[in-house]
Amino acid sequence: MESYQSILIVIVALVMGWFGGGVIFNIRRGNAVLKWMQSGLPTLGEKTTMRWLGSSVVELVIAKAKPPFRRTELVIVLEPRDVPWLWFGSFIRGRRDMLIIRGQLTSAPRLEYEMVAPDSWTGRSALSRAVQANWGNEAVGAFRYLAPRASLPVTSAIAHAVLTSAQTTQTQPWRIAVHREFPQFEVHLSLPNPKSGEARQFFDALRSLAQQVMNE
Repeated sequence: MESYQSILIVIVALVMGWFGGGVIFNIRRGNAVLKWMQSGLPTLGEKTTMRWLGSSVVELVIAKAKPPFRRTELVIVLEPRDVPWLWFGSFIRGRRDMLIIRGQLTSAPRLEYEMVAPDSWTGRSALSRAVQANWGNEAVGAFRYLAPRASLPVTSAIAHAVLTSAQTTQTQPWRIAVHREFPQFEVHLSLPNPKSGEARQFFDALRSLAQQVMNE
C-alpha cells in the first residue's frame, strides 16, 4: 500500500511540476510577443484591449481600427503546455504557437476564397470544412486553394497574389481566408519571433495585405 501511495505522490508531483512549468513558459512567451507588438499595434489602431484566456490564449481587440480595417482582433494561441496529455495530443496533430488576425474591412470583399497549408493544424480543419461545403480546391505548391466552384477560376489569380504577399511577412502563413461576412479577412501565421524584425514592419505588411484583399 505504501508503495502505491509513493508512486501516486510522485505522479502528482510530476503532473503539478509540468503544469507549473508549462504555465510559466507560456506566460513568458506570450508576454515577450506582446511586448514586441507594442511598437506596432498603433499601426492598426490607437486603443487595444487585451485579456488572457487561460494560460494558452491571449486576445487583443481593436474596436476602432485604422483603414483598411474597421475592427481587428488578434489572438495569440499557444500550445497547451500546462497539461501534458493535451499538449502531446495537440503536438502530434501539428498544433504550434500561432497568431490569428481577424478583421472587418471598410469595404466587404466581393468574392470568397482561402489558401491553406494542408499539413498544418489549422489548414486541415479549413480544408475539411471546404469539402463539406462542396468548395472546389486546387494544389498550389505546398498550399491548397479553396473557393466555391462557380468562382474557382475567377479568384485563382487573386488568391495566388495574396499568398505571395502574405509570404513576405516575417512568419509562415498557414491559412488566409477571405469572406463576405465577419471575419472578412483572416490570417493564421506562425507566432512572430520578437528577434526577427520590427513589429511596425510586420503590421504594415498585414495592413497592405488587407488592402490588397479589399481592392481585389
